[in-house]
Amino acid sequence: MLRIPLQAVPNQTLAVTLARQPVQLAVRQNGGSLYIDVMHNGLYIVRTRICRNRQRLLLDAGYRGFAGDFMFVDTQGSDDPQYAGLGVRYQLLYIGADE
Repeated sequence: MLRIPLQAVPNQTLAVTLARQPVQLAVRQNGGSLYIDVMHNGLYIVRTRICRNRQRLLLDAGYRGFAGDFMFVDTQGSDDPQYAGLGVRYQLLYIGADE
């Protein structure tokens, strides 16, 4: 597992390379929930996926050619992630295909 660095801001995008795969992530707070978009090779794997504590985010997206998954983890309890705690309390993890 790898930790993806996030800022404690309500809207952000970042580009990372994971297992030799270029990935663009967009994380945004909308109302009381956090959402994520994941793009690989210019195509959406998921769009506007709600983020829940310890729930894999790609779930059924393996057929789209991306190896691995993502998960938010509340390091201080069991709440769903909120932008104010990103990077500290709420960690975004990349889970490799072999994990």
